[in-house]
Amino acid sequence: MPTSYLPPIEQTTPVLTTAQTRIEISGRRTRTTSTRKPARIQEAVDFWAFAGAASNVVMQLGWPEVAYGVMESKVESGALMSHPWKRARTTAQYLAIAILGDDAEKAAFRDAVNAAHRHVKSDEQSPVKYNAFNPELQMWVAACLFVGIEDTHQLLHGVMSPTDADEFYQSAKTLGTTLQVPEDMWPATRAEFDRFWNIACQRVVIDDRTSDFLNDLVDLRMINPLIRLPFHNLLRFLTIGTLPPLFRDQLGLEWTRKDQRRFERLFRLVSGVNKGLPKSIRFGSSRMLVRDLRYRMKHDRAIV
Repeated sequence: MPTSYLPPIEQTTPVLTTAQTRIEISGRRTRTTSTRKPARIQEAVDFWAFAGAASNVVMQLGWPEVAYGVMESKVESGALMSHPWKRARTTAQYLAIAILGDDAEKAAFRDAVNAAHRHVKSDEQSPVKYNAFNPELQMWVAACLFVGIEDTHQLLHGVMSPTDADEFYQSAKTLGTTLQVPEDMWPATRAEFDRFWNIACQRVVIDDRTSDFLNDLVDLRMINPLIRLPFHNLLRFLTIGTLPPLFRDQLGLEWTRKDQRRFERLFRLVSGVNKGLPKSIRFGSSRMLVRDLRYRMKHDRAIV
């Protein structure tokens, strides 16, 4: 990858460690593998996969080029702070299509996103240079999506073995290749991805303007107070809990050992409840998003 975006991927001793760049997940529970069912990302898109949606946006905007691309975007209809529900729908739908969609559905979504991305590029007033079509930037966003989904899956189902983790990872490359990330840019193995991720996180820089924007996001200030206030504390807790320490530190967000224990207890409870739910409920939201895209394609409706 060009060194203008990442340090050399061959670097084997990155400054940052996994303890800084990934959330803490208790190793006391391990994923059950008695049936030896292959680990696939398709099994991870139940509704709790979106528990860390806001934190994932924070992670993506950790790269200044992505942050300013979002904050300065001229695509008003997709602006995060002006149209949060539409932005949430299109992001969740991208995940559903990239993971569950067929080739035609992926192509339709790619064309729609490309049409919006054509307007997302820096100008002479921008403090950093960016272009939404840059594959390195898209690789970073896809990597954030993968990390978020894998973390949530392990919080619910236990830590994966190295074999399961690699199988899960290999099934996830469409998170990037559905847009502009060439297949050979996706690190070949799970171990190589870990190295890529730690190195890529060295480029996370959250300046004052981005910090203000992201703290508003963490506090859900873009949502009507009548809707936000009843759920504010829980959603803020989930958002901070699903943020790796590196991002919490740069945003000045406090997270104590007591908070971590509460977070782990919450997910043990959620995990138990989740296992008792039928798949039609657990995966209903993702399947609904796929059906919604098919409806939009059939009736020539706007996709994003």
